[in-house]
Amino acid sequence: MGCSDHKAQAEEGTLASIKERGVLKVGVFSDKPPFGYMDGKGQFQGFDVYIARRIAKDLLGDASKVQFIPVEAAARVEFLKANKVDIIMANFTKTKERAEVVDFAKPYMKVALGVVSKDGVIKSIEDLKGKPLIVNKGTTADFYFSKHYPNISLLKYDQNTETFLALKDNRAPALAHDNTLLLAWVKKNPEFKVGIPSLGDQDVIAPAVKKGHKELLEWLNNEIDKLTKEGFMKEAYNATLKPVYGDSIDPSMVIFQ
Repeated sequence: MGCSDHKAQAEEGTLASIKERGVLKVGVFSDKPPFGYMDGKGQFQGFDVYIARRIAKDLLGDASKVQFIPVEAAARVEFLKANKVDIIMANFTKTKERAEVVDFAKPYMKVALGVVSKDGVIKSIEDLKGKPLIVNKGTTADFYFSKHYPNISLLKYDQNTETFLALKDNRAPALAHDNTLLLAWVKKNPEFKVGIPSLGDQDVIAPAVKKGHKELLEWLNNEIDKLTKEGFMKEAYNATLKPVYGDSIDPSMVIFQ
């Protein structure tokens, strides 16, 4: 690789390079409704996607100037490092460990861990004793149980579709994931209930950029402030999450207003 190639790679994903390219590349989930998923027409939809389109509009003048790139949970950091995306908005929970390798902007969502099971029979960590637990690789659920409950055997999958199919197939009695996702999932799968609705710390979800992209990070911080103050996050909630949650969840549990 020549010097010019190294320079081009170093500049890829900076605020200036995105403006020059004219397209914002955003990593999102393709199988995590209602946050990031593909609809029946092959279009990306969801809460994260709704906000990303507005970010593209404010940055490049057109909400369509965004390229959505599907990512799996365990690949989010590597996609940023390899310049495959400019921003990760795949429901990325901010953790101390992740903040050492990527730069998080200001948060746009609140989240904790939850545990879902058939009829909600798993109501405590004690109920998991001697039983396997399903998680997604590289998620906060994976890290949390690996660190705090190493005696609980984890069944790990890459994709959300595989993870929830494993629960439905009775490969384990329970599944741990973001409580915001589980509360949405049980709406369509009423035979399951979130028996443990909140576990561990209350965390936040935020856009992330490659380490060192300070101008893009500063622009994003101002953008998140602006969108929160003008009520856009509530608009995004009403358009994408409220149809799923209904009135059973207070929006202030999920978004910053």
